[in-house]
This record gives sequence, C-alpha cells and structure tokens, in this order.
Amino acid sequence: MPISPNLSEIVTTTLRNRSGTVADDVTKNNGLLNRLNSRGRKKPISGGRTIVQELQYQENSTFKRYSGYDILNVQPSDVITAAEYDLKQAAVAVSMSGLEQLQNSGEDAILDLLEQRIENAETTLKNNIALDCYSDGTADGGRQIGGLQLLISTSPTSGTVGGISRATWGFWRNQKFSASADGGAAATNANIQSYMNRLYMSCVRGSDAPDLVVADNNFFRLYWESLQAIQRITSADKGMAGFQSLQYMGADVIFDGGFGGGAPLNQMFFLNTKYLFYRPHRDRDMAPIGDERMNTNQDAFVQLMGFAGNLTMNNAFLQGVLFA
Repeated sequence: MPISPNLSEIVTTTLRNRSGTVADDVTKNNGLLNRLNSRGRKKPISGGRTIVQELQYQENSTFKRYSGYDILNVQPSDVITAAEYDLKQAAVAVSMSGLEQLQNSGEDAILDLLEQRIENAETTLKNNIALDCYSDGTADGGRQIGGLQLLISTSPTSGTVGGISRATWGFWRNQKFSASADGGAAATNANIQSYMNRLYMSCVRGSDAPDLVVADNNFFRLYWESLQAIQRITSADKGMAGFQSLQYMGADVIFDGGFGGGAPLNQMFFLNTKYLFYRPHRDRDMAPIGDERMNTNQDAFVQLMGFAGNLTMNNAFLQGVLFA
C-alpha cells in the first residue's frame, strides 16, 4: 500500500498553518529575541544577495563654529557605510515511510504520529535557531547564524563582522571587560557589581545605554546573590514578558541559561538593542520549504521546514561583554 497523497498534504498544510506560531515562539522563548521583537527590531527581509545593515560610522566633518560672514564648510561628508551579513540557512525534515503508515493503521493513529513528528520538528528548529543567536557563527563550516559571541566578542580587535574588519576600524569594536585581566580577580558576588559598573560606563553615550543584560547561569547567580539583601527583582510581566528579571541601571538582567540555555559560560552581555536586529527572510521564517517530496526510489515522503536569515547590528562600540 503506497503512502496516501493526503498524508503528505496534511503535513504541508499543517506546517504552513503553524509556521507563524513557531516563528512567534522563537522570539517569545529567547530572552534576546524577545527584546528585539518588542522593540521592533525583528526586521524581515524580502530578498537580496546579502543582508545590508546601514550604519553611521563617524560624525559629519562640516561642523564649524562661525561668526557673521565666515565661510562655512559645505563639502560632502562621508558618514554612512553598510555592513553586509550573509543569509544563514537551516532546515529540519518531517518524513514518513509506507511501512509506518501500515503499522499505524487507522486515521487517528496516523494523525497522532504526524502530529508528534511535526511538533518535534518545530521544537528542534526553533530551539537550535535560538541557541545559534549566542554563537560565534563557526559551526558547520560557518553556516551558522553569527550570534552574540561573534557580534560582541571577547577579542574585539580581531576578525571581521558584516564584511568590516575590526582590526582596521576602531568604531566597529565592542567594549569588553575581563574579570581576571581587567578586574584582577575572578568574578564573585562581592565584586560582580563593580565589574558591571566599569563595563557599563564604557557602553554609554549620553542617554544611549544598554537596556538588556543577558548572562549565563553563573554570572546571573553572582549578580542575584549580590542583590538579595535588597531584592531588585521585577515581575515576569514587567519589561520582559515571560522572563523573571533583575534590574541594573534601568536595564533588565536575565539569564538565558537554565536547562539547554545558550548563553556562553561565564559571560554577561550588555546590549543596546536599539542597534541589534533579527533579520529572517519573510518567506523562510520557520516555514515549509516548497511542497512535500516523494522519494523516487523509496516508499516514503518528506517535508522540509526551514529558516533563512541572520542576526545583525549597526553599532558595536555601545555593546559590551563581561567575561571571566
């Protein structure tokens, strides 16, 4: 008995109907993406060879103080350039063989099996994309999303981000603070606030300051323990919907750790999310890839579900990372 064409149609239709929900789940269940989405920094793209993120890299050079008939500077001022980020792709497959259809006879049994596989595929895709948002982009030969460990590096004077060399261009380097090298001692609940203060001040320009601090379990615990006498804890429905957060200088402090969390060990990111962007392709945002595929030499069908996009930024020097 060959696979019923209706089954593959059910898989495709179900994935299409639920793709928007899965895309929303990714942003709701990841602290970083949650904030980017709430600030309107989820910016889907519609096409293009790369994701182009325009940025201002220096002040206008025509500024001049003058009096009366002094000649003013009207020369063109080159103040805008662009970072270019590659589209990164990921996919997961939902499949069923003819034998599995026979073994799960009855419409309800088949649908139950498909439902479980669809849910598993959705969970796998969204969890891995969420984890990749903290990566350095090197997994699978550089096919991974360039996450926070790439954009906000512990070695900001080397490497290339968005096609711009950090070794060459100082404006494209984030701030960093090493507990051992810059602070003189490993981070503890007694010194964590001092280290955070020193990094924070280097990430502020006027009223432009970090609004989100994302930590791993260890650094979050140290900060939490340093505050427990005064309990600066906000409810989950204030500021970061669904996330219990602490507060630091008006910024939400969360841990995207816990079981299966992606925040790198002994790191704390100070993020100005005004300049960070989540850029999925509008046609590949946790969505089915084409129609179902019947294997030409197998009694089986497969439906792919995929993602294409990247994490981008257009200002590096107002971002920072505290690390061991």
